[in-house]
Amino acid sequence: MKLHSKVVGEGKPLLVLHGLFGSGDNWATLASSFAQEGYFVHLIDQRNHGRSPHDDVFDYEVMAADLQEYIHDHRINNPLLIGHSMGGKTIMRHAQLFAGVPEKIIVVDIAPRYYPPHHQVVIEALSSIDFSKAVSRKSVQASLELLIHDSATLQFLLKNLYWKDDEQLAWRFNLSAIVSNILDIGTALPTEMVDIPTLFLRGENAGYLLPSDEELIQKQFTNASIKTIAKAGHWVHVDNPTLFFSEALAFLKA
Repeated sequence: MKLHSKVVGEGKPLLVLHGLFGSGDNWATLASSFAQEGYFVHLIDQRNHGRSPHDDVFDYEVMAADLQEYIHDHRINNPLLIGHSMGGKTIMRHAQLFAGVPEKIIVVDIAPRYYPPHHQVVIEALSSIDFSKAVSRKSVQASLELLIHDSATLQFLLKNLYWKDDEQLAWRFNLSAIVSNILDIGTALPTEMVDIPTLFLRGENAGYLLPSDEELIQKQFTNASIKTIAKAGHWVHVDNPTLFFSEALAFLKA
C-alpha cells in the first residue's frame, strides 16, 4: 500500500509512525525539532489513518509490509524509526521481518505483548455519530462529549474530523476496519529476536509499558534500553515533549 506522508528537513532519514486513531500530523512540532538537528523526517500515515488508503485488512504483518514498501519506494537506506503505541508495534514487527533495514528504533510506550481491548468507550462514541445528521463540528463534538469526558482525548479524536465534501463530514480513519480488527491491534508480536539498538520510552503515568514487561523486552530485543519519561501519560511525546526529545535525540546521535 502506498502510504501518505509529510516530510520536513534534510539529512539522516527519520520515519515516525503514529498510534491508533492518530496521524502523522500529531508529530508536526517534534518533527520540526528533529529537522533542526539534521534529520529528514517522514511523518507517515499508517493504513486506515490520516490520508493513507483504507483497507479491510489491518494487522501488523501488513502494516510492517506497508512501511517496507514506503522505505523501498523512497529509496531510503538505514532509516531511524520512531513508533508510538500501535506505531511502536509496527516498527517492532518491521524490525523482525526486515532485519538489516532499520539502523535504530525508538518504541514509545508499548511492549510486544498482548493488550486486551480497552478502547470500547471511544469506539462506542465514534460509532454513535450519524454523519447524515451531523451538520457541524460542534454537533459532532457535543455527541462525543456524552461518552468521552477527557478533553485531551476528545480533541485528539476531533483532529480526524474533516469535510468530505461541501455538505458531508467524515472521519479520516477507517472506523469500520478498526472495529473489525481491534483484537489484532492488541495482539502479541511473534517472538523473533531483534539485535539492533532499540530504545523503549515509557510514560511514567501511563501503565502501558510495565516493569513486568522488561524481561520480555530484553529477551526479544537483545540490544534494548528502557527509559521512563517523567510527568507523562501514554502520549509521552505530547505530555513531556522536552524530555522526550532530549532522550530520543541522545539515543539517535549516540
